[in-house]
Amino acid sequence: MLDYNHRLGIAERVNASIDAALIAEREATPPRTYLGASRLGHACERALQFEFAGAPKDEGADFGGQTLRIFEIGHQLEDLAIRWLRAAGLDLYTRKGNRPEGEQFGFSVAGGRIRGHVDGIIAAAPAPLGIGVPALWECKTMNAKNWRACVKDGVALAKPVYAAQIALYQAYMEGAVPGISANPALFTAINKDTAELHHELVPFDAGLAQRMSDRGVRILQATDAGELLPRIATNRDFFECRFCPWAERCWGLPG
Repeated sequence: MLDYNHRLGIAERVNASIDAALIAEREATPPRTYLGASRLGHACERALQFEFAGAPKDEGADFGGQTLRIFEIGHQLEDLAIRWLRAAGLDLYTRKGNRPEGEQFGFSVAGGRIRGHVDGIIAAAPAPLGIGVPALWECKTMNAKNWRACVKDGVALAKPVYAAQIALYQAYMEGAVPGISANPALFTAINKDTAELHHELVPFDAGLAQRMSDRGVRILQATDAGELLPRIATNRDFFECRFCPWAERCWGLPG
């Protein structure tokens, strides 16, 4: 039998080592003990309940090395977007004191069990840009297909999870940054395939923020009571269910 070095080429060996290191890092990261505002717009409340409760994912459903690399690339692209916007004249704060070691801006409600951390707050912007301040800044990276959908239809229609996140941030950050809900947020989408940028002003949707807040409370209360919330679908072949990391667990339970 050929030994390991002969069976695998240099690319496979190096990549396997990188992926193992990334997976080990992730496994060493303490799990979240709260509902993240970035997730509350997810279509299925039961999936959010599993996530909040820390239910084990189905076999093979954990993130692999390639997915973790994609996440890290996204974070690096967001850092570039910050630099680009500042170069364009925006006074953009991403951490308190605007220092790398500063605490991230965010909120915590429901006894710390619902939290969110914002990408940035715009304190000033060149007048020709038409950005009212203070304004929330939210940045996402995505593939070309999803990016084109955001350009065509706007974030609220193309990516309702992101729209829900923005509305919650605008609502809950108002106490710390008065006026942030009065001004539209600036949403930036980066096309990871082409480096194209899409920027969109997103007015505060108070109704959406309230629905998402109520949803968070509903998930907390049901989980505390040991009750399962309804599935999003009645058929396991439903699109969301086919890609859910808790599909086996969910459909193996009654209701």
